[in-house]
Amino acid sequence: MQPARKRFGQNFLHSPGVIARIVATLAPAAGQALVEIGPGHGALTGPVLERAGALTAIELDRDLADELTERFAPRGLALISADALRFDFRALAPPGGRLRVFGNLPYNISTPLLFHLLAQRAVIKDMLFMLQREVVDRMAAAPGDDDYGRLSVMLQYACEVEALFVVPPGAFSPAPKVQSRIVQLTPYATLPHPAADERRFAELVQRAFAQRRKTLRNSLAGVVSEAQFAAAGIDPGLRPEVLSVADFVRLADGE
Repeated sequence: MQPARKRFGQNFLHSPGVIARIVATLAPAAGQALVEIGPGHGALTGPVLERAGALTAIELDRDLADELTERFAPRGLALISADALRFDFRALAPPGGRLRVFGNLPYNISTPLLFHLLAQRAVIKDMLFMLQREVVDRMAAAPGDDDYGRLSVMLQYACEVEALFVVPPGAFSPAPKVQSRIVQLTPYATLPHPAADERRFAELVQRAFAQRRKTLRNSLAGVVSEAQFAAAGIDPGLRPEVLSVADFVRLADGE
């Protein structure tokens, strides 16, 4: 069995109790288009294959990819040796169907990978990930929370975000210095607050939180006028962390 590589941010799950709980939460079944990101040594791969009979996994580490193929290909694993950050998940979606994506995501790529998946959410039914606890707390934070920020707004714009159970460091080898947490993301079939221009919405959110200690009047100067603040019913003296997704959409949509 290959040791963890620091450059890939690898911490391998080994706790039978945690593995069983994750698989039970995922509830894989035959006929589903299941995709695992970063399977490592196959702690989740094996149990998921037992229930579903088929699974596609994406693994960057070629040594691990070879190991996984040898162990699990006869049981229904299709292994793709690729970088998930650059992978086109749309290529895996079955005609008329959508993907169920899951995995223990490397801490060092979790946020950019989430944004990469968001951009392809049209072909994704749901996602179940294990991430650093503080990242999950940010993903699920509500307006006014200390953890609320750009990641919260962008994910909650597109998905229902449910923070689930905490996973202690001892469940991994090597043990990370932080706790992990399971999170479920379910892309909305119909957006609750659709933006007229999603690119402008994303840029406005990014700019607002890039200087989160500043008021909206200052951080969005030149982007949102006083008249637009007034039309949206938002006080420009507020800071971005108190605005809801709907508030940001109204600001972005303002003429």
